Amino acid sequence: MTPDQLSQPEPTRRRVIEALLGGGLLASFASFLYPVLRYLVPPAVADLGGDEIVAAKLTELKPNSGKIFRFGNRPGLLIRTSSGEYRAMSATCTHLSCTVQYRDDLRQVWCACHNGKYDLNGRNISGPPPRPLEGFEVQVRGDEIFVRRRREA
Repeated sequence: MTPDQLSQPEPTRRRVIEALLGGGLLASFASFLYPVLRYLVPPAVADLGGDEIVAAKLTELKPNSGKIFRFGNRPGLLIRTSSGEYRAMSATCTHLSCTVQYRDDLRQVWCACHNGKYDLNGRNISGPPPRPLEGFEVQVRGDEIFVRRRREA
């Protein structure tokens, strides 16, 4: 053996343990730092899409039926009443943000999470929902049904 080889100690169990502990401390520090950085640098605003969307074709909805459609990053609900009129509203319950659905047997909008009920205009009529659903404007152009956000005056 040369003198250089004698001066370099071989890796020992102590060095392995120190490396593991150091890596563990580094991982712990990173796990504490990551949420702080995520809080300080918020995520980009989600794309809400346009103000108008094609929700369905005329042939998709029979009288007294409903359809969930995508309006930006949220669900919307398009209803065709038994008289043939179209109504659209947000499909996100105002209680705990569950997705609501149209119940043709009750002719109401129903939230399955806590049995909240809305009328066909989106007004809450029973259950825990504190506010009405956001209503949308509906226009039929050609064979497509367009839904858009209501303009505030």
